[in-house]
Amino acid sequence: MMEALIKKKVQVAMSTLFSAMVPEEKIGLQKTRKDFDGDITLVIFPLLPFMRGTKVEDAGHLLGENLLGNLVEIESFNVIKGFLNLRFKSSYWLEQLLECGGAVPEPKPSELPRKIVIEYSSPNTNKPLHLGHIRNNLLGFSLARLLEANGHQVKKVNLVNDRGIHICKSMLAWQKWGQGESPENSGMKGDHLIGKYYVLFDRHFKEEAAALKLQGLTEDEVQQTSPLMQEAREMLRKWEQEDQEVRALWEKMNTWVYVGFEETYRRLGIDFDQIYYESETYKLGKELVEEGLDKGVFFRKEDGSVWADLSPYGLDEKLLLRADGTSVYMTQDLGTAQLRHDDYDADELVYVVGNEQNYHFEVLPRLLEMLGRPWSKAIRHFSYGMVELPQGKMKSREGTVVDADELMDEMIATARNMAQEHGKLEGLSEEEADLLFGMIGLGALKYFILKVDPKKKMMFNPEESVDFNGNTGPFIQYTHARIQSLRRKADASGMTGKVQIHLEIGEKERSLIKLLMQYPDTLSEAGQAYSPALIANYLFDLAREFNQFYHEHPVLAEENKALASFRLALSNSVGAIIKEGMHILGISVPDKM
Repeated sequence: MMEALIKKKVQVAMSTLFSAMVPEEKIGLQKTRKDFDGDITLVIFPLLPFMRGTKVEDAGHLLGENLLGNLVEIESFNVIKGFLNLRFKSSYWLEQLLECGGAVPEPKPSELPRKIVIEYSSPNTNKPLHLGHIRNNLLGFSLARLLEANGHQVKKVNLVNDRGIHICKSMLAWQKWGQGESPENSGMKGDHLIGKYYVLFDRHFKEEAAALKLQGLTEDEVQQTSPLMQEAREMLRKWEQEDQEVRALWEKMNTWVYVGFEETYRRLGIDFDQIYYESETYKLGKELVEEGLDKGVFFRKEDGSVWADLSPYGLDEKLLLRADGTSVYMTQDLGTAQLRHDDYDADELVYVVGNEQNYHFEVLPRLLEMLGRPWSKAIRHFSYGMVELPQGKMKSREGTVVDADELMDEMIATARNMAQEHGKLEGLSEEEADLLFGMIGLGALKYFILKVDPKKKMMFNPEESVDFNGNTGPFIQYTHARIQSLRRKADASGMTGKVQIHLEIGEKERSLIKLLMQYPDTLSEAGQAYSPALIANYLFDLAREFNQFYHEHPVLAEENKALASFRLALSNSVGAIIKEGMHILGISVPDKM
């Protein structure tokens, strides 16, 4: 690599000029700032102690002259204060492009390939997937592809929260007011139908609560005395006691939901290697709680509930089993973690869960540590910010969420309207147009969400996301389609993309090649940071740079055939990286648009 070669040449220069043996770690190289002329910058300041009082700018010039004479790839240099900016010859960049051969530059191999299990989605079976789930699913799926691209062995898993008081609320509401309604006789997707009854339960509960509060009851007292809540808790107890009637209702309603979930996942383009169910993992969690009691690391209170004292870790007490013996989320998460470790023996167990659960994932590894599980250190919380709407937070109980299926329909319809306005439907059959609308609409949705730093809260704006200009998925998709159009026309004329080293190329062409060559570093950096957003924004920069190049430099119409052939090869490489990078994000790119 050029950086390693420059460092060796700097060591030789320091020995020649100052009789100094400089360790490699003292030689700092970085990308040249955009407002400076150069391709790579040597930071002089760490070298000053080895230069016997030489002034910093004088030292820069001495090193620059030495490197210019000993590295044939360097064309010129300049010194700005303590920074030596080196500029490479056109031939160097052409050689870099030639090595790619119109393909994606080779990614850096991971130094320590790891076995990683990534959990994402984790839906509840009392409601359909919504916009918040979409961000979760897109982040988890793209993170898995990103880590695979960095050489890691990744397994994608889902934990379906198919039991608990919230599930019983939907079941009870359907039992009371459903009158046998089903997906078949209602025409509703199963997950939508169950969500309808979850909202209905909350509506009736609020009516009860209002009446009880008029009698002077507090919020806690209302929760305890509400007839509806008492019935829901009784249904949960019966479920855990495996009551046949309750279990039969639960299985029927969950089956409706699973069919609905699968359709949404398919449309969204995500999948899993394995699906876990809370109804199966919570039992193992209860066994682990009993183990903790036997070991004396957990304790039981007078009402029969089981707790863990986490004060030695600077945390508070954590409930693990309720007084009636029913489990809580933490119970099943203990069981799921143990089962997942047993199944995969992974180096990392990654949980893609919103930042509202940060405390939960502080507690989970501590509890496993208390139980004597050394692999508790493998647990990693991929915490991300919530998605909000202009009108504020979404609330499932009140039915004010943005439904995932409806949102995808809206995005595709918006893509259709935008495409018509921009005249991008000419020459497409109806089938081709429908496929294109799906690519654009879902590409816009995915990119808009993934371009944001995962840690940040984001505001979702559907219309902005489908804009064909600016930092959007459709803009990058259109760039790919433009390159494929160039390729088809070149093939028809018999023109091939070849690179000849002796060419002199312009600044925009140099800049585009430099950006292409940054892809492996960007991929590595994104993998280390667990940030698909770095890939997304790199792709936008690449697409923007290409379009500027395309408008300033003719490709097929260039009279100099060698230059035209080079520009075609350059375009092909850009197209290959866009396709690869968008694949990591889970976004399809069209060949025509």
